[in-house]
Amino acid sequence: MSGLYVHIPFCKSRCIYCGFYSTTHEELRSRYVDSLCEELRLRRDYLDDRISTIYLGGGTPSQLCQTDIDRIFDAIYKYNKVEDSIEATFECNPDDITESLADYIKSSPINRVSMGAQSFSDDILSFIRRRHNASQIISAVERLRKADVSNISIDLMFGFPQESIQTWRTDIESALNLEVEHISAYSLMYEEGTAMTKLLLENRIKECDEETYLAMYNILIDKLVAAGYEHYEISNFAKSGYRSRHNSNYWNDIPYLGIGASAHSFNRMSRQWNIDDISSYMESISKKTIPAETEFLTKDSRFDDVVMTRLRTCEGIDMTGIKKNFGEDYLAFLYKEAAPHIENGLMTLEGSHLHLTRKGLFVSDSIISDLMHV
Repeated sequence: MSGLYVHIPFCKSRCIYCGFYSTTHEELRSRYVDSLCEELRLRRDYLDDRISTIYLGGGTPSQLCQTDIDRIFDAIYKYNKVEDSIEATFECNPDDITESLADYIKSSPINRVSMGAQSFSDDILSFIRRRHNASQIISAVERLRKADVSNISIDLMFGFPQESIQTWRTDIESALNLEVEHISAYSLMYEEGTAMTKLLLENRIKECDEETYLAMYNILIDKLVAAGYEHYEISNFAKSGYRSRHNSNYWNDIPYLGIGASAHSFNRMSRQWNIDDISSYMESISKKTIPAETEFLTKDSRFDDVVMTRLRTCEGIDMTGIKKNFGEDYLAFLYKEAAPHIENGLMTLEGSHLHLTRKGLFVSDSIISDLMHV
């Protein structure tokens, strides 16, 4: 199996925290979709296996018209072998979910919707320049349910400047009241070049302190697990049977193809990333050239990828897989570097699986760095 990611960079406006590649040049949408379809044709032999997951991300895919979405799926099915039990995820903004779009989603190949809620506080949503308000999140879920969309994920963020613990508790309760199948929750990151980071550097806002971050993360885990969600990855929670299959591919060394400006691809031998400029991307594709850089993976970099991605999951690292794929030396290295973290209660070895403990989740970046073979 393998995954397919399609990047849709269009946004009506930019959120002040977002570091993903995006553009507000909506007049380029149709031409860009032409380029996506052509890249799908040009790269039809990149993946050796059937596609098991499709993910339309952004940007804001819900900014596309239904005809353009249809064209993308037509090209996907034309140039790839696609499994019958496909998971097809579509990212959207709450305010884009009209009754018409909800009905279209149900009739299309899309069977999973990922919605960027971020917060249920109208003050926070206004501050970070989101286009929707809290009531539109609720209305969007209601419209999707009315159209019989049965797999909905929402994104939340925490750690905003001056955000209180109570505001975060309210966000979590509001999300739980929607009874969605999946919730992703991320702490605010100050990405280089964003408007949010500029405000921080100018001392116009104050970063959330570490104690508050940790308290918010603890509350998140406690509330969602108590409500029946499985905490299957550091930032992801799912009801039984509703893990994100596409994102799980990333964490489990499954090859994937990325289509579109700034999209990344991985085939176990190399990583590729497309140019992050829409005009240059379209110009290159028009000349039948993939505008991508390639990094060929060494044994060390492959090992580091496994450590970095699998330690994010509740299953952790399969040590028998390390021995099989990398050999005794790498296995011994991993046991040696993990030993002090196990002794300190930050990691545990259950059977053949090495994973983080609840305590270890809070210092996961440091532990992952220690275990890398650099």
